[in-house]
Amino acid sequence: MSKPASPLIENPIAACAATLPAAEALLLAAREAVRALLSEKGQVSADLLEQNQFQAHGLAWLATYVESLREMHGWAARLQAERRFGEMEALILQAAFGEYLSQMAGGIAMNQGEVVRPQDMGVSDAQQKAFYTDAVNTVIRNGNSAAVRDRLAELIAENSGAVTFGDTGLDETHSMIREQFHRFAEEQVAPFAHDWHMKNELIPIEVVNQMGELGVFGLTIPEQLGGLGLGKMAMCVVSEELSRGYIGVGSLGTRSEIAAELIMGSGTDAQKAHYLPKLASAEILPTAVFTEPNTGSDLATLRTRAVKQGDVYKITGNKTWITHAARTDMMTLLVRTNPNEAGYKGLSMFLAEKPRGTDDNLFPAKGMTGGEIEVLGYRGMKEYELAFDGFEVPAKNLLGEKEGEGFKSLMKTFESARIQTAARAIGVAQCALELGLKYGQERMQFGKPIYSFPRVSGKIAWMAVEIMIARQLTYYSARRKDDGKRCDLEAGMAKLLGARIAWMCADNALQIHGGNGFALEYPVSRVLCDARILNIFEGAAEIQAQVITRRLLEE
Repeated sequence: MSKPASPLIENPIAACAATLPAAEALLLAAREAVRALLSEKGQVSADLLEQNQFQAHGLAWLATYVESLREMHGWAARLQAERRFGEMEALILQAAFGEYLSQMAGGIAMNQGEVVRPQDMGVSDAQQKAFYTDAVNTVIRNGNSAAVRDRLAELIAENSGAVTFGDTGLDETHSMIREQFHRFAEEQVAPFAHDWHMKNELIPIEVVNQMGELGVFGLTIPEQLGGLGLGKMAMCVVSEELSRGYIGVGSLGTRSEIAAELIMGSGTDAQKAHYLPKLASAEILPTAVFTEPNTGSDLATLRTRAVKQGDVYKITGNKTWITHAARTDMMTLLVRTNPNEAGYKGLSMFLAEKPRGTDDNLFPAKGMTGGEIEVLGYRGMKEYELAFDGFEVPAKNLLGEKEGEGFKSLMKTFESARIQTAARAIGVAQCALELGLKYGQERMQFGKPIYSFPRVSGKIAWMAVEIMIARQLTYYSARRKDDGKRCDLEAGMAKLLGARIAWMCADNALQIHGGNGFALEYPVSRVLCDARILNIFEGAAEIQAQVITRRLLEE
């Protein structure tokens, strides 16, 4: 029997590159149409943006797809230059282009119930027709065919023990970091994660201390202040591998990253010298205390008050959805210091110290009480609601010792936080892929493993493709950040897409498990719950799309 012909497109890198002008022209047409829809007297109108969210957010998704394809092409070209571009990478590349180009023209799923198409954004019939160049038609027809998915699934099965499916393009240093934290997660996290989840337990402090010893909490803090002095690329790799073991462990570093970013960006020299070494070593575990009941993403309406009395501020108000609040030593606490200044300008940030709670007394600090919010997933640090009634913070702990700078300081952290959240999403997605693959290879039906059925193996193949897309978009935003370039747009796109991909992977991995996936004893049930939060925190998908669109229309 003759071997089937290779499903590879001839010269896939060049073939995919040839489609980019058409993709960019479609994006330009959509952007100009949406700009016209949202503009009033030459300016984008907030009211029109609110009224036309579907069209506006569609533009954000379309731009995210185009940027994703640019980064996938860049990834492939770099690998080829280093002679690292093999068959698996080629199949992933062409599948990514074939599927995303098809969706760009036929409909992008912003979520399961909202599909946006070019005509929704005002793209004309002629502009849509112009998109279908010979290059685009070839890649759509052949890029993500059944034969491509079948072959990719074969290669994945042959390399089922691999750390990643496809060369991620990391350099030697970051590859070594990945190996170190992959090993740590495999040995110290993954075997115990489901038990922590089922019992709704805090991640053991011994694991937290080990992470401190490995430098997790000081990755990006300068060496002279006790950190490792690494960049956001290292943060991505570490967050990805730890989240692959358990999202709670991968997220422990997020609060330290936020606190360190706030202090490095806005703190006084004394605050930097005092807090950064202790954050890096895990002597101080921080928590972020921003959200309030009924405010969500609308931070401009925060009501928790800080009133200065002598050399202290007294805090009064309520906060909610505070992660890891009990077992921490310091809160980055956003409150209103000027009640007469509406909106963001009246907000200030405090480095508010507190004693660690115990099982018997979660919040032993005077003037502070709280209780646990029970949640579906993301349990290893727990969620809390807090109440402050005259809680005291020394005036010297006002970040930067300047009132009214709180929101501005917080804005500086958004890029890093969203890059890290995208990396966490990749880790959760990779975990889901591995659980689905293992079950698919082991579960026998009709005399053979269910992985032999295309509707099962095809799901795994597509997971591998989209995980690589998310990786390359996230790594690109991290590289920009490390190079000192503005990357709020790219970080937002990475978070937006990564969260959707994590949910897709978790949902499909559970589907592969069938009824067993619905049983609490199977880890994939946990991963599904953990994946769902990624589309909500650090900016819900709708807020994220709104921000992306605003940035696109600035240009």
